[in-house]
Amino acid sequence: MVVLDTASDWQWWIDNWQFVLDAAEVGPEDRALMAFSFGPFIGFWSANDALAARGVMVIPAGGMSTSARLELLRGSEAPVVLCTPTYALHMAEAADENQIDLTKLHVRRIIVAGEPGGSVPAIRQRIEQAWNARLIDHSGASEIGPWGYADHQQRGLHVNESAFIAEFVSVETSESAADGELSELILTTLGRSGSPVIRYRTGDLVRPRWSDEGDCRFVLLEGGVLGRADDMMIIRGVNIFPSSVEQILRSFPEVAEYRMIAHKRGEMDALRVEVEDRLNAPERIIKEMELRLGLKTEVTIVPIGSLPRFEGKGRRFVDER
Repeated sequence: MVVLDTASDWQWWIDNWQFVLDAAEVGPEDRALMAFSFGPFIGFWSANDALAARGVMVIPAGGMSTSARLELLRGSEAPVVLCTPTYALHMAEAADENQIDLTKLHVRRIIVAGEPGGSVPAIRQRIEQAWNARLIDHSGASEIGPWGYADHQQRGLHVNESAFIAEFVSVETSESAADGELSELILTTLGRSGSPVIRYRTGDLVRPRWSDEGDCRFVLLEGGVLGRADDMMIIRGVNIFPSSVEQILRSFPEVAEYRMIAHKRGEMDALRVEVEDRLNAPERIIKEMELRLGLKTEVTIVPIGSLPRFEGKGRRFVDER
Protein backbone atom coordinates (compact mmCIF):
# COMPACT_ATOMS: atom_id res chain seq x y z
CA MET A 1 0.00 0.00 0.00
CA VAL A 2 1.42 3.35 -1.08
CA VAL A 3 0.56 6.34 1.13
CA LEU A 4 1.93 9.69 -0.04
CA ASP A 5 2.48 12.66 2.28
CA THR A 6 3.52 16.23 1.66
CA ALA A 7 6.29 17.88 3.70
CA SER A 8 3.64 19.60 5.84
CA ASP A 9 1.87 16.25 6.32
CA TRP A 10 5.08 14.76 7.66
CA GLN A 11 5.43 17.62 10.10
CA TRP A 12 1.85 16.90 11.18
CA TRP A 13 2.87 13.29 11.89
CA ILE A 14 5.79 14.51 13.99
CA ASP A 15 3.61 17.00 15.88
CA ASN A 16 1.03 14.32 16.71
CA TRP A 17 3.75 11.99 17.97
CA GLN A 18 4.60 14.59 20.61
CA PHE A 19 1.39 13.61 22.45
CA VAL A 20 2.74 10.06 22.70
CA LEU A 21 6.15 11.25 23.89
CA ASP A 22 4.54 13.58 26.43
CA ALA A 23 2.56 10.64 27.81
CA ALA A 24 5.83 8.68 28.07
CA GLU A 25 7.58 11.65 29.73
CA VAL A 26 10.44 11.48 27.23
CA GLY A 27 12.78 14.48 27.25
CA PRO A 28 15.85 15.70 25.34
CA GLU A 29 18.11 14.20 28.01
CA ASP A 30 16.92 10.69 27.06
CA ARG A 31 18.22 8.05 24.65
CA ALA A 32 15.76 5.86 22.75
CA LEU A 33 16.47 2.45 21.24
CA MET A 34 14.38 1.64 18.15
CA ALA A 35 14.10 -2.16 18.51
CA PHE A 36 12.80 -3.10 15.08
CA SER A 37 13.82 -3.28 11.43
CA PHE A 38 12.91 0.02 9.82
CA GLY A 39 11.84 -1.01 6.33
CA PRO A 40 8.84 0.99 5.05
CA PHE A 41 7.02 0.95 8.43
CA ILE A 42 5.77 4.54 8.57
CA GLY A 43 4.85 4.49 12.25
CA PHE A 44 8.39 4.11 13.46
CA TRP A 45 9.92 6.37 10.82
CA SER A 46 7.64 9.10 12.17
CA ALA A 47 8.60 8.11 15.72
CA ASN A 48 12.27 8.40 14.77
CA ASP A 49 11.81 11.92 13.43
CA ALA A 50 9.59 12.95 16.35
CA LEU A 51 12.23 11.82 18.85
CA ALA A 52 14.95 13.65 16.93
CA ALA A 53 12.81 16.81 16.81
CA ARG A 54 12.54 16.63 20.61
CA GLY A 55 16.32 16.42 20.93
CA VAL A 56 16.38 12.76 21.97
CA MET A 57 19.37 10.64 20.99
CA VAL A 58 17.92 7.97 18.68
CA ILE A 59 19.68 4.59 18.60
CA PRO A 60 18.61 2.57 15.52
CA ALA A 61 18.78 -1.21 15.95
CA GLY A 62 17.56 -2.37 12.55
CA GLY A 63 19.17 -5.42 10.95
CA MET A 64 20.32 -6.79 14.30
CA SER A 65 19.55 -10.00 16.13
CA THR A 66 17.67 -9.85 19.42
CA SER A 67 20.81 -10.70 21.38
CA ALA A 68 22.73 -7.93 19.59
CA ARG A 69 19.97 -5.47 20.40
CA LEU A 70 20.11 -6.46 24.06
CA GLU A 71 23.86 -5.89 24.09
CA LEU A 72 23.36 -2.50 22.41
CA LEU A 73 20.76 -1.66 25.01
CA ARG A 74 23.11 -2.65 27.80
CA GLY A 75 26.00 -0.64 26.37
CA SER A 76 23.99 2.49 25.57
CA GLU A 77 22.01 2.46 28.83
CA ALA A 78 19.02 3.82 26.87
CA PRO A 79 16.10 4.56 29.22
CA VAL A 80 13.50 4.35 26.42
CA VAL A 81 12.71 1.42 24.10
CA LEU A 82 10.27 1.45 21.17
CA CYS A 83 8.89 -1.85 19.82
CA THR A 84 5.71 -3.92 19.51
CA PRO A 85 4.23 -5.62 22.61
CA THR A 86 5.11 -8.96 21.01
CA TYR A 87 8.75 -8.01 20.64
CA ALA A 88 8.98 -6.61 24.17
CA LEU A 89 7.96 -10.06 25.42
CA HIS A 90 10.33 -11.81 23.00
CA MET A 91 13.25 -9.66 24.16
CA ALA A 92 12.41 -10.54 27.75
CA GLU A 93 12.40 -14.23 26.83
CA ALA A 94 15.74 -13.90 25.01
CA ALA A 95 17.26 -12.02 27.94
CA ASP A 96 16.20 -14.79 30.31
CA GLU A 97 17.75 -17.43 28.03
CA ASN A 98 21.02 -15.45 27.94
CA GLN A 99 20.99 -14.72 31.68
CA ILE A 100 20.59 -10.97 31.16
CA ASP A 101 18.78 -9.14 33.93
CA LEU A 102 16.52 -6.65 32.13
CA THR A 103 15.74 -4.84 35.36
CA LYS A 104 19.36 -3.65 35.49
CA LEU A 105 19.46 -2.19 31.98
CA HIS A 106 18.25 1.30 32.98
CA VAL A 107 15.05 1.08 30.86
CA ARG A 108 12.24 3.11 32.44
CA ARG A 109 9.80 3.48 29.51
CA ILE A 110 8.72 1.05 26.76
CA ILE A 111 6.60 2.66 24.03
CA VAL A 112 4.61 0.07 22.09
CA ALA A 113 2.29 0.07 19.08
CA GLY A 114 1.44 -1.97 16.01
CA GLU A 115 -0.94 -4.48 17.63
CA PRO A 116 -3.47 -4.68 20.46
CA GLY A 117 -1.87 -5.48 23.78
CA GLY A 118 -0.30 -2.36 25.23
CA SER A 119 -3.50 -1.44 27.07
CA VAL A 120 -4.44 -5.02 28.01
CA PRO A 121 -3.77 -5.34 31.78
CA ALA A 122 -2.36 -8.89 31.71
CA ILE A 123 0.02 -8.13 28.83
CA ARG A 124 1.06 -4.77 30.23
CA GLN A 125 1.73 -6.27 33.65
CA ARG A 126 3.82 -9.08 32.22
CA ILE A 127 5.99 -6.68 30.19
CA GLU A 128 6.36 -4.19 33.03
CA GLN A 129 7.38 -6.90 35.49
CA ALA A 130 9.93 -8.39 33.10
CA TRP A 131 11.52 -5.01 32.35
CA ASN A 132 10.78 -3.14 35.60
CA ALA A 133 9.67 -0.28 33.35
CA ARG A 134 6.44 1.52 32.54
CA LEU A 135 4.62 0.50 29.36
CA ILE A 136 3.22 3.31 27.18
CA ASP A 137 0.65 2.33 24.58
CA HIS A 138 0.10 4.17 21.31
CA SER A 139 -2.04 3.60 18.25
CA GLY A 140 -2.00 4.74 14.64
CA ALA A 141 -2.21 3.53 11.06
CA SER A 142 -0.52 4.26 7.75
CA GLU A 143 -3.80 5.49 6.28
CA ILE A 144 -4.60 7.69 9.29
CA GLY A 145 -1.53 8.73 11.26
CA PRO A 146 -0.71 8.55 14.98
CA TRP A 147 -4.15 9.11 16.48
CA GLY A 148 -3.98 7.56 19.96
CA TYR A 149 -1.82 8.10 23.03
CA ALA A 150 -1.73 6.56 26.49
CA ASP A 151 -3.88 7.68 29.38
CA HIS A 152 -1.74 8.67 32.39
CA GLN A 153 -3.73 6.34 34.64
CA GLN A 154 -3.22 3.44 32.20
CA ARG A 155 -6.94 3.00 31.61
CA GLY A 156 -6.62 2.97 27.83
CA LEU A 157 -5.97 5.42 24.99
CA HIS A 158 -7.07 8.97 24.27
CA VAL A 159 -7.91 10.01 20.72
CA ASN A 160 -6.00 13.16 19.80
CA GLU A 161 -9.09 15.18 18.94
CA SER A 162 -7.02 18.25 18.08
CA ALA A 163 -5.95 16.41 14.92
CA PHE A 164 -8.76 13.88 14.30
CA ILE A 165 -12.54 13.78 14.34
CA ALA A 166 -13.56 10.56 16.09
CA GLU A 167 -16.91 8.84 15.54
CA PHE A 168 -18.12 5.53 16.95
CA VAL A 169 -20.52 3.05 15.35
CA SER A 170 -22.17 0.53 17.65
CA VAL A 171 -21.31 -3.09 16.85
CA GLU A 172 -24.79 -4.07 18.07
CA THR A 173 -26.99 -1.51 16.29
CA SER A 174 -24.77 0.10 13.59
CA GLU A 175 -25.93 3.46 14.99
CA SER A 176 -23.92 6.05 16.90
CA ALA A 177 -22.51 4.37 20.00
CA ALA A 178 -23.44 5.30 23.55
CA ASP A 179 -20.94 5.89 26.33
CA GLY A 180 -19.04 2.65 27.03
CA GLU A 181 -20.66 0.70 24.17
CA LEU A 182 -18.54 -1.65 22.06
CA SER A 183 -18.09 0.12 18.75
CA GLU A 184 -15.94 0.55 15.67
CA LEU A 185 -13.73 3.63 15.57
CA ILE A 186 -14.25 5.98 12.60
CA LEU A 187 -11.66 8.72 12.03
CA THR A 188 -11.31 11.82 9.88
CA THR A 189 -7.91 13.52 9.60
CA LEU A 190 -7.70 17.29 10.04
CA GLY A 191 -4.13 18.00 8.96
CA ARG A 192 -3.07 15.63 6.22
CA SER A 193 -3.61 17.20 2.80
CA GLY A 194 -1.51 14.76 0.72
CA SER A 195 -3.56 11.70 1.69
CA PRO A 196 -6.69 12.95 3.47
CA VAL A 197 -9.30 10.50 4.71
CA ILE A 198 -12.87 11.27 5.66
CA ARG A 199 -14.86 8.99 7.97
CA TYR A 200 -12.36 6.17 7.59
CA ARG A 201 -13.47 2.85 9.12
CA THR A 202 -10.41 1.75 11.07
CA GLY A 203 -11.76 -1.71 11.94
CA ASP A 204 -10.60 -1.09 15.53
CA LEU A 205 -13.05 -2.13 18.25
CA VAL A 206 -13.17 0.24 21.22
CA ARG A 207 -15.33 1.43 24.13
CA PRO A 208 -15.51 5.26 24.12
CA ARG A 209 -15.91 7.12 27.40
CA TRP A 210 -17.00 10.76 27.33
CA SER A 211 -17.90 10.78 31.03
CA ASP A 212 -14.24 10.49 32.02
CA GLU A 213 -13.31 12.74 34.96
CA GLY A 214 -9.55 12.71 34.35
CA ASP A 215 -7.36 15.67 33.39
CA CYS A 216 -7.60 15.05 29.63
CA ARG A 217 -10.85 16.13 27.98
CA PHE A 218 -10.30 14.08 24.80
CA VAL A 219 -12.43 10.93 24.52
CA LEU A 220 -11.00 7.94 26.39
CA LEU A 221 -11.01 4.50 24.77
CA GLU A 222 -11.36 2.25 27.78
CA GLY A 223 -8.88 -0.61 27.55
CA GLY A 224 -7.39 0.81 24.33
CA VAL A 225 -7.98 -1.07 21.09
CA LEU A 226 -9.87 -4.22 22.13
CA GLY A 227 -9.58 -6.07 18.84
CA ARG A 228 -10.44 -5.96 15.18
CA ALA A 229 -13.95 -6.00 13.77
CA ASP A 230 -12.87 -8.44 11.09
CA ASP A 231 -11.17 -10.80 13.59
CA MET A 232 -14.26 -11.37 15.69
CA MET A 233 -15.33 -15.00 15.93
CA ILE A 234 -18.72 -16.32 16.99
CA ILE A 235 -17.99 -19.62 18.71
CA ARG A 236 -21.17 -21.43 19.81
CA GLY A 237 -22.97 -18.11 20.16
CA VAL A 238 -20.16 -16.34 22.02
CA ASN A 239 -18.36 -13.35 20.49
CA ILE A 240 -14.61 -13.98 20.84
CA PHE A 241 -11.80 -11.58 19.98
CA PRO A 242 -8.18 -12.77 19.60
CA SER A 243 -7.06 -10.00 21.98
CA SER A 244 -9.39 -11.40 24.67
CA VAL A 245 -7.82 -14.84 24.31
CA GLU A 246 -4.34 -13.26 24.38
CA GLN A 247 -5.11 -11.47 27.64
CA ILE A 248 -5.99 -14.80 29.25
CA LEU A 249 -2.97 -16.65 27.87
CA ARG A 250 -0.58 -13.88 28.90
CA SER A 251 -1.81 -14.20 32.48
CA PHE A 252 0.06 -17.54 32.61
CA PRO A 253 3.79 -16.73 32.94
CA GLU A 254 4.66 -20.32 31.99
CA VAL A 255 3.17 -19.88 28.49
CA ALA A 256 6.09 -18.94 26.25
CA GLU A 257 4.19 -18.62 22.96
CA TYR A 258 0.81 -19.47 21.48
CA ARG A 259 -1.24 -19.60 18.28
CA MET A 260 -5.02 -19.41 17.78
CA ILE A 261 -6.59 -21.28 14.87
CA ALA A 262 -10.19 -20.56 13.84
CA HIS A 263 -11.72 -23.34 11.76
CA LYS A 264 -15.04 -24.87 10.78
CA ARG A 265 -16.60 -27.82 12.57
CA GLY A 266 -19.49 -28.65 10.29
CA GLU A 267 -21.31 -25.34 9.77
CA MET A 268 -20.09 -23.86 13.07
CA ASP A 269 -17.00 -21.83 13.87
CA ALA A 270 -14.57 -23.50 16.26
CA LEU A 271 -11.38 -22.36 17.97
CA ARG A 272 -8.22 -24.32 18.72
CA VAL A 273 -5.35 -22.85 20.74
CA GLU A 274 -1.80 -24.20 20.56
CA VAL A 275 0.48 -23.23 23.46
CA GLU A 276 4.10 -23.70 24.46
CA ASP A 277 3.53 -24.38 28.14
CA ARG A 278 6.50 -25.00 30.43
CA LEU A 279 4.18 -26.74 32.90
CA ASN A 280 2.66 -28.99 30.21
CA ALA A 281 -0.72 -28.56 31.90
CA PRO A 282 -3.44 -27.43 29.48
CA GLU A 283 -6.25 -28.16 31.95
CA ARG A 284 -5.70 -24.96 33.94
CA ILE A 285 -5.75 -22.89 30.71
CA ILE A 286 -8.95 -24.57 29.51
CA LYS A 287 -10.57 -23.91 32.89
CA GLU A 288 -9.55 -20.23 32.92
CA MET A 289 -10.78 -19.65 29.36
CA GLU A 290 -14.09 -21.31 30.17
CA LEU A 291 -14.43 -19.13 33.27
CA ARG A 292 -13.59 -15.83 31.57
CA LEU A 293 -15.02 -16.41 28.09
CA GLY A 294 -17.94 -18.66 28.98
CA LEU A 295 -16.66 -21.11 26.40
CA LYS A 296 -14.80 -24.41 26.62
CA THR A 297 -11.92 -24.22 24.15
CA GLU A 298 -9.62 -26.87 22.73
CA VAL A 299 -6.07 -26.27 24.00
CA THR A 300 -3.14 -28.41 22.80
CA ILE A 301 0.46 -28.37 24.02
CA VAL A 302 3.25 -28.04 21.46
CA PRO A 303 7.03 -28.26 22.05
CA ILE A 304 8.83 -25.19 23.40
CA GLY A 305 10.31 -23.22 20.51
CA SER A 306 8.10 -24.81 17.84
CA LEU A 307 5.84 -21.79 17.25
CA PRO A 308 7.09 -18.80 15.25
CA ARG A 309 8.52 -15.72 16.98
CA PHE A 310 7.85 -12.22 15.67
CA GLU A 311 9.96 -9.10 15.63
CA GLY A 312 7.20 -6.90 14.25
CA LYS A 313 3.47 -7.33 14.50
CA GLY A 314 2.59 -10.74 15.87
CA ARG A 315 0.60 -13.06 13.59
CA ARG A 316 -0.77 -15.49 16.14
CA PHE A 317 -4.29 -15.68 14.72
CA VAL A 318 -4.78 -18.11 11.84
CA ASP A 319 -8.21 -18.12 10.19
CA GLU A 320 -8.88 -21.39 8.35
CA ARG A 321 -12.61 -20.81 8.00
